[in-house]
Amino acid sequence: MKEAVLTNNAPQPIGPYSQAVLSKGILYISGQLPLNPNTNKLAIGIEDQARQCLENLKHILIEKGLEMNSVLKTTIFVTDFQLGVPFR
Repeated sequence: MKEAVLTNNAPQPIGPYSQAVLSKGILYISGQLPLNPNTNKLAIGIEDQARQCLENLKHILIEKGLEMNSVLKTTIFVTDFQLGVPFR
C-alpha cells in the first residue's frame, strides 16, 4: 500500500504529484525547489537555495516522524535556470 505524504511546512506540489510517498517502509521524497513555504519565494544565492531545499526535505521527513539521519541517498541537481544549463 502506498501513502501520499503532505506537509504545510514545505512548498505545496504544483503538479500531479506528492511531496513524498511512503511504500513498504521507505519514504520517497520528490525533488525540492528552494521555495520558502511561508512566502512562496525562491531563495537567493546558491548557499541559501541549498539550505532551503534541505529545510524542505527535513520538514517532509518530520511529517513522518523521521530525521535527516534517516536519509539513505540524495541527488542534487544544480542548474542555472537563467541559462537552462547545468553548472560545471
